[in-house]
Amino acid sequence: MTQNTPPGDRIAKVIARAGLASRREAEQMILQGRVSVNGKTIDSPALNVTPADKVVVNGKVVGTPDEPRIWLYHKPVGLVTTTKDEQGRDTIFDKLPEDMPRVMSVGRLDLNSEGLLLLTNDGGVKRKLELPSTGWLRKYRVRVKGQPTEESLEPLRKGLVIDGERFQPMTVTLDRQQGANAWLTIGLREGKNREIRRAVADIGLTVNRLIRVSYGPFQLGTLKSGAVEELRRKVVRDQLGLEKAPEAESSKPMKSKGNAVRRKPRPNRAKKTP
Repeated sequence: MTQNTPPGDRIAKVIARAGLASRREAEQMILQGRVSVNGKTIDSPALNVTPADKVVVNGKVVGTPDEPRIWLYHKPVGLVTTTKDEQGRDTIFDKLPEDMPRVMSVGRLDLNSEGLLLLTNDGGVKRKLELPSTGWLRKYRVRVKGQPTEESLEPLRKGLVIDGERFQPMTVTLDRQQGANAWLTIGLREGKNREIRRAVADIGLTVNRLIRVSYGPFQLGTLKSGAVEELRRKVVRDQLGLEKAPEAESSKPMKSKGNAVRRKPRPNRAKKTP
């Protein structure tokens, strides 16, 4: 079986590595007839391609992938973490600087959550950082309504089952009580939908503010709300275990120029959203 495996990589992976879409989005593009290989439109993602193949997406040739890049973004409350929203709400991509290349978010923060969100131009990096096996601790500063005690927080530390869904143990620190609210620091290694809010509600508390302050080794620090900061390429390579590109400078972040795929101007669309 392995001897008959075609050379190269899956077409969706190649498109994602070029920063044009996530793998899932690339598969949809293929099914919609928007991708051709060597002059022939394809209708199935079950295809391997090599650098010798000419891949065209939406009429544009897919070139050599850009070096993987990561940005830190301080997501404000009130933005959704999707490219489009059926309800017409603003997305994080509506608010990013116009000169940024096309990027994808690593995981999500919901509408009412704020703080650190990682952005990348590389679908492979996105996938790697989102995998539970990566095991990076994500820390949140959480304000809850109520007066929690160390004893009442213990179920979060041991793990919960809510509506048949297993929530892994969290690290929880009770920082301080402030009037009717208390501040907690919560850490987790997997990211189920609204995990902290659901888990905290299960022990009788209500989250009224949630700020992600770190994602693995990456810290929110003093980054202002709505601001974007690119990590130095050396930091990206070191944290992801990547080899240095021959022409790469070791200390400076890459500029949003050259063969970077830029975001298309936002269309004047009727209000919709995620």
